[in-house]
Amino acid sequence: MPSSSPGKRSSRPRRRSVGLGTSQWVVVDAVLWTAMVILALWMRFDFSVDQLSASLAMGRFYIVLTALIVLTWVVGWFTGLYRGRFVPGSVLESTVVTFVFAVATVVVFLGHIVGRHLDGVPRSTPIVAGAFTTLAALVLRSLVRRKRLFGAGVTRDAERALVFGAGDGGTQLVRQLRRSEVSQFNPVGILDDDPAKRHMVIERVRVLGGRENLQELAEKTGASTLLLAVPSLPGDELIDIRSRAEAAGLHVLVLPPLDSMMRGRVAENELREINVNDLLGRKQAHLNQTQIADYLRGKRIMVTGAGGSIGSELCRQIARFRPAELMMLDRDESGLHSVQLSMQDQAMLDGDDTILASIRDRKSILNIFADRVPQIVFHAAALKHMPLLEHYPLEALKTNVLGTQNLLDAAEASGVETFVNISTDKAANPCSALGTSKRIAERLTAAKAVNGGEAKYVSVRFGNVLGSRGSVLTVFEKQIKDGGPITVTDPEVDRFFMTIPEACQLVLQAAAVGSSGDTLVLDMGEPIKIADVAKTLIEQSGRQLEIIYTGLRENEKLSEELFDDTEAPVISTKHESLSEVRVPPLTLSISNNLTDLSRDEAKLWLGRAAYE
Repeated sequence: MPSSSPGKRSSRPRRRSVGLGTSQWVVVDAVLWTAMVILALWMRFDFSVDQLSASLAMGRFYIVLTALIVLTWVVGWFTGLYRGRFVPGSVLESTVVTFVFAVATVVVFLGHIVGRHLDGVPRSTPIVAGAFTTLAALVLRSLVRRKRLFGAGVTRDAERALVFGAGDGGTQLVRQLRRSEVSQFNPVGILDDDPAKRHMVIERVRVLGGRENLQELAEKTGASTLLLAVPSLPGDELIDIRSRAEAAGLHVLVLPPLDSMMRGRVAENELREINVNDLLGRKQAHLNQTQIADYLRGKRIMVTGAGGSIGSELCRQIARFRPAELMMLDRDESGLHSVQLSMQDQAMLDGDDTILASIRDRKSILNIFADRVPQIVFHAAALKHMPLLEHYPLEALKTNVLGTQNLLDAAEASGVETFVNISTDKAANPCSALGTSKRIAERLTAAKAVNGGEAKYVSVRFGNVLGSRGSVLTVFEKQIKDGGPITVTDPEVDRFFMTIPEACQLVLQAAAVGSSGDTLVLDMGEPIKIADVAKTLIEQSGRQLEIIYTGLRENEKLSEELFDDTEAPVISTKHESLSEVRVPPLTLSISNNLTDLSRDEAKLWLGRAAYE
């Protein structure tokens, strides 16, 4: 289509319009030279108006002025100063401006000395005028840049906001808010708990006090929002500041964690609501990619419970390390369908990568291991819902105890190199059927390490997993979707939390660094109150929902523990986020009589076997 067609834009490149930052500086600098040469003459004549007028009436004055302007234009053009190559006020442009004006000044000064016929214009005039003009040009460009960068944060419709944190995150955030042309926040004050930062001014915004002054400063400044600019703020402090802000009527937004910030500069559009992950209040554990890759690459790997939340994420992470074969075992066909679909974008379920079997079926498990000969096994299959297992403890015994024993025996018989048993913090000082069954599974794994030869048998113990199937997070989200109320057992109940990817990274790390017989425990920071999780999710939903406290359930702890009273944890020398404990080994004779126990007998057996 012709470029000249009416109503259509021409396809030919168009010249940039002249504006500040490009060729209009030619005119600005010429005006500066004129003003500064006149000022230099006036000063040279001891501010005598008559002498200045006489000099301005001479043609010699205009020769000097024209030479200065033309030389500046020529040198400025060739250096790119007047072709828009530099950001006004930047360090690079300031250097070029100084160079261009210095060249013009020195050349005209030398020419003035050699010429000698320019009487009436003192020879010092180019030098003095050059210094004044250079300074004026730099200041003017700096003012233009400052207006561009920091003039947007005071727009009429911008929301007044306080910023908490005067560190690097706060400084970057205030700078972005002040320079953004579409900033929706106007920072009117900064808060920081460090007394040394009081009265500090960051981009013309003053540090007014600490968190204890929040209520007073919100009223004084008229702010309606608090922007938290302290990445990885401890969870308890985050909750404290949020509570103070809510009491002051402030809406709270936060910057992303530090690992997100490291991928780029802080930006205004990264501000978001507080989420549950923020409440972890610690740097999440990360695996050593190289170490894990070397350990898993080219190996035949089996994951039991592959259709569950932990098992499926394990499969996705393991697949990235290019194992020779990944075998996904589960008794839930829908779970296998789901994990295969998430990994391959299709789920035909007709390949060797999916294995439909129950770990309770000893004969089947022994045959599968003998046939497939896995080198590394991640055992994630388990029954995990504590209240349900209190009613059906025999099911906990069948799956979590006997099922684990079946896998351990099959692993030993088939020559598995590494067996990783995934446990729970409820195995420390257990008081429920879930806790005792998982404690026994740890002991069975430790016993196999004693007689397992060169094979490695380790357990990994961690707390509640955010977002796992049936976790408190999914329950709360469902209750919020239904319009509430939110049910919490007790206002003081707290738990250790971690994310699904973090839990799986810990499991993979354990396979590489754990010593046979170890139970590895993640440093999970401080426990988080379940009520705070509920409040955070309600706040995110934007609804006004009621929290109802239902009371602790049978054998439920108010606070979970990571270590048993009988254990002496030692920080791992191979990974800073891990502690090692040794649980006493337990050898179990497989007997069909165990599956015939009554409810009470099963519960009694579990409690006795956990510590016998």
